[in-house]
Amino acid sequence: MSPNGSDLPHAPGGAGGTPTPRRPLRRKLLQALTAGLVLATASGCSYNWEDFPRLGMPTPTTEEAPRILSLWQGSWAAALATGVLVWGLILWSTIFHRRSRTKVEVPPQTRYNMPIEALYTVVPLIIVSVLFYFTARDESELLDTSKKPDVTINVVGYQWSWGFNYVEDVEGSDGDAKTDENLDAIPTRFKDDFPANAGGVYDVGTPGSQNPQTGNPGPTLWLPKGKTVRFVLTSRDVIHSFWVVPFLMKQDVIPGHTNAFQVTPNKEGTFLGKCAELCGVDHSRMLFNVKVVSPERYEAHLRELAEKGQTGYVPAGIEQTDHEKNRETNQL
Repeated sequence: MSPNGSDLPHAPGGAGGTPTPRRPLRRKLLQALTAGLVLATASGCSYNWEDFPRLGMPTPTTEEAPRILSLWQGSWAAALATGVLVWGLILWSTIFHRRSRTKVEVPPQTRYNMPIEALYTVVPLIIVSVLFYFTARDESELLDTSKKPDVTINVVGYQWSWGFNYVEDVEGSDGDAKTDENLDAIPTRFKDDFPANAGGVYDVGTPGSQNPQTGNPGPTLWLPKGKTVRFVLTSRDVIHSFWVVPFLMKQDVIPGHTNAFQVTPNKEGTFLGKCAELCGVDHSRMLFNVKVVSPERYEAHLRELAEKGQTGYVPAGIEQTDHEKNRETNQL
């Protein structure tokens, strides 16, 4: 044996030995993909794959909802395409532009590459412009109220529940919605489409109200299947948001500013609704139900409300105000 131990075998990777070979990158990538697949399948055992094309959206229950679903799916497709491109460039750079084990010099530096700079400026503008076009197109269709509705319902938001004024000519209810002082908050342009001699009926709820059939919390709004319904949204206090989940549509309920939209329910059933705007202490309890029934059952329900004495209308809210941006002051 030599005094300094030079005749002893050296462990790989030790001083004076050869470097320990690294685990191949391909094997690491395969293990990561396998782990991701296991996690995805383990967490999705109860997932209904028939729902996958909707990408988390509930089943649409109105004639207008598929337009919203299509916009949602298109946005996801654009986002996925952009993500695949970005991820591909990252992986390509990671794999093919790694630091060499033998070369340690700094690679050539490139600045002011005009084609590349133009590309990453123009492409995002094109993407945003396309998304803006489809969003503006669909929004215009969804908020169009030029067609006279079959049914008009004034949805009243208040802390912390909902009131529903059914603007209908109901037997046993006398009055006129166009002149009723409880509906003064609603602008004339909506009152022009109110039925003549619509005495109306109403229903109101509290956070403790429940649907008697399902036990779901909140009051229940009844709608006729196959009829175009206009929701006229008013508030008594703060900003709320009227959201019927399977309608895929929600809109703010703003004090002093009346919003409206129209839908045509095409599926019977009881669906959940909620306030989607933080409005105070009991915001989480500001829930309601929507029951879509046949037109005959809807008319029968209105008569039932009249028989209970719930005739006329509850106060709609704060009186309509003009937009500040449209106010002009003439100064001499």
